[in-house]
Amino acid sequence: MENFAFHAPTKIYFGKGQIENLENILSKYGKNVLLAYGGGSIKKNGIYNKVYELLKDFNICELEGIEPNPRIGTVRKGIEICKQNNVDVILAVGGGSTIDCTKLIGAGIHYDGDAWDLVKEPSKVDKVVPVVTILTIAATGSEMNQTAVITNPETNEKLSARLKGMAPRASILDPEYTYTLPAIQTAAGAADIMSHVIENYFKSTEGAYLQDKISEGILQTCIKYCPVALQNPTDYEARSNLMWASSLALNGLCGRGKDNEIWSCHPIEHELSAFYDITHGVGLAILTPRWMRYILSEKTVDKFVDYAVNVWNFDKSDDKFELANKAIDATEKFFINCGIPMNLGKLGIDDSLLEKMSNAVIAHRDLKDAYVPLSAEDVLNILKMCL
Repeated sequence: MENFAFHAPTKIYFGKGQIENLENILSKYGKNVLLAYGGGSIKKNGIYNKVYELLKDFNICELEGIEPNPRIGTVRKGIEICKQNNVDVILAVGGGSTIDCTKLIGAGIHYDGDAWDLVKEPSKVDKVVPVVTILTIAATGSEMNQTAVITNPETNEKLSARLKGMAPRASILDPEYTYTLPAIQTAAGAADIMSHVIENYFKSTEGAYLQDKISEGILQTCIKYCPVALQNPTDYEARSNLMWASSLALNGLCGRGKDNEIWSCHPIEHELSAFYDITHGVGLAILTPRWMRYILSEKTVDKFVDYAVNVWNFDKSDDKFELANKAIDATEKFFINCGIPMNLGKLGIDDSLLEKMSNAVIAHRDLKDAYVPLSAEDVLNILKMCL
């Protein structure tokens, strides 16, 4: 296991009715609040009215309509609203896209240049307006980390910015708020959670036994409970386990103490959704089993055996490569059974931009230090497997 530093600064309020703590949480930072949300579902499920009821003594301004892949133009708009209203704290109600958008808004308020500068170089700021979240989908883990992923449609770039101060100060996680999610969002969220874990699980570090056991537990949680949530959307046990899995998958627990190897599927998917604006979790589900098949070799097969035995419960007495392929097949079948369209063609994506996207992957994130190094040609081959 490698040396590491671990700090998870977000205070979690988990469970039914935790929104009742909202006034006390926000009052630590001030009375001027930006309420940020996406397409308006929070007005249908009652969260919107509840926020206003609890914050009747606060000054609230709003940023609505945050996109599923949040755009830099929306960030700029949010920064201007905050500056005009002297915002003290930002309340993000929604999923990872809303939270990511508000993180960069919080960083941009005290920056005089363009917000896209901070995506390219987050260190340009050292002061971030506090962000508090109310989570409505189990997926990205943005509720408990310091990363924001932002899209620039003018340049077809989707990049991540990471800054210590961008981690939410507090996050309210009420599983009941995920009851009304469309089935595809529940499935895509589980795929996103699993991909976060898989990216850290498949690394070269020896001796990180505990991290791998945490990872295997999170993966099995998604495998067990995503189908339950799809079958019965109001199953509290399923929703609560998925919601907590989302936070634990990307708050640092699974990756600390392992090699700082570059992730593989996420950089590739970022180009897919930058060019085609697809759902992030769907793109990851399509890519992950193809990437697995592409990198399977004598060098990687033992890790795939661990994955097969400890996650999918296959018998270790089987041939190593047979085990590995069984696990990869099980991964793909799981996503199919969850209702995810498992090829790019079903999303309206053909081969016309694959080479351009492959080159962009390497331009934005050189994958020579990935678990298995990938060139632009390798990325292109993986994308072709996804058609």
